[in-house]
Amino acid sequence: MSSDPFNDLDPDREVKVLPRHLAGPGPTDLQTAWPFPFDEDWSLHQPEKGPALATSPCLRLWTGLVPEPDSPGKGKWTIAANRVPFAAPTWQITFDATTPIELLHDVHTELLDLYLEDRHSDRDRLFEDDTAPQEAYTPLLARGWSHQIKTNGTQFFRAPDGLGGVRHRYAITGTGTPTWTAWAGYPSEPSWRAHFSFGAPSTLVAAFTASLISTEPVRRTVNDMPFHTRRNLYVAAATTAKQTPMSSPVAAPPAGTVPGRTR
Repeated sequence: MSSDPFNDLDPDREVKVLPRHLAGPGPTDLQTAWPFPFDEDWSLHQPEKGPALATSPCLRLWTGLVPEPDSPGKGKWTIAANRVPFAAPTWQITFDATTPIELLHDVHTELLDLYLEDRHSDRDRLFEDDTAPQEAYTPLLARGWSHQIKTNGTQFFRAPDGLGGVRHRYAITGTGTPTWTAWAGYPSEPSWRAHFSFGAPSTLVAAFTASLISTEPVRRTVNDMPFHTRRNLYVAAATTAKQTPMSSPVAAPPAGTVPGRTR
């Protein structure tokens, strides 16, 4: 097992790190997670404390954050869509509040793109998405994730470091079981989990997996990184510090490029 590259750094030292799935949640910032045009037609409900909620003008789409500081996941981010305003959700996506904020941003950015595309065309991709599932998992294979197929209609993809996974139920028959599930950390005590219900657009899953394996580093302070997995992080660059620059060699991230969507 590699040594911890952060032992000698000030806890407030900010660095750029990879891989994203082990970097920790980062700041819980609604403006980062939700790239919606609130100055135009989207609504934001944000009390001083407690849950926050964003809704589309058509009221068929909403996304929210419910903080639970005392729970292992620290709360829940939820995206839901319904065909009729105020009806039960047609599909739903949930993330632990400990999920890296960059993953949330990229999924919500794709969500807004889908919404605008539907709004200005005769398509309804929020409910009838035609993106093939392999667009979500092929990038994982290109980045060296392992692949295992079960006879029960489930396939698993695991990160090269063994500390991340994606499960796809490709033969799902009931709407009560998530079609896609992702997690990071040790399986017995994951740092975060994400669930995409039956009917959730594969386009959003593809945006999630592309962000998950992105080689663009994320900024974190040493104190923000999950301690039990941080020795598996690669230091891309130091950005700010309260002490002298790092004297130890800087590790390079794994080689390779990431296929992804062009915005």
